[in-house]
Amino acid sequence: MLITTAYNRQLAYAYARRWAFERNPLFYNFAGIGGDCTSFVSQCVYAGSCEMNYNMVNGWYYSNSENRSPSWTGVSYFFEFMVTNKGNGPFGIETDEKGLEIGDVIQLSNVEGKYYHTLLVTGFEGGTYLVSAHTDDAFNRRLDSYHYSEARFIHIEGVRQYVKNSDSCFDNFYNGISIDG
Repeated sequence: MLITTAYNRQLAYAYARRWAFERNPLFYNFAGIGGDCTSFVSQCVYAGSCEMNYNMVNGWYYSNSENRSPSWTGVSYFFEFMVTNKGNGPFGIETDEKGLEIGDVIQLSNVEGKYYHTLLVTGFEGGTYLVSAHTDDAFNRRLDSYHYSEARFIHIEGVRQYVKNSDSCFDNFYNGISIDG
């Protein structure tokens, strides 16, 4: 049975703080083959939701480097999943920058309009957001220190999940023991 629960922003933040400058051994490091930013943000969002969507067509999941959805690692696919997901897993809306909270997502585009970088909101300072990312590893880096043409903003509204015991999920995931609790 699917129920809607709150997205745990503090767990997403804690995961970003723990793994911003390291790599969780449960995940492949995509830095050398296109970038690890969206995978890292997916990991953070998973830490705050503990629910993947294993739909083979339009899901959001990671089992290993060869068995993952495009939305786990691809900037545009991540956006599409988050703002259109009606099934299980986290879901959100595109918003303006005033609609963001810790644990939400910012994506940056170049002058051609191609979105190329995914960041997790981890704080606020002096009128700008603090963000965390992989590839160019960062924790609480000022958004205004990035060079980009446009930004889009995803507010994670909640998580649809199957009823299960999720207490063990975060501990095992956070400590690099298992993905599925």
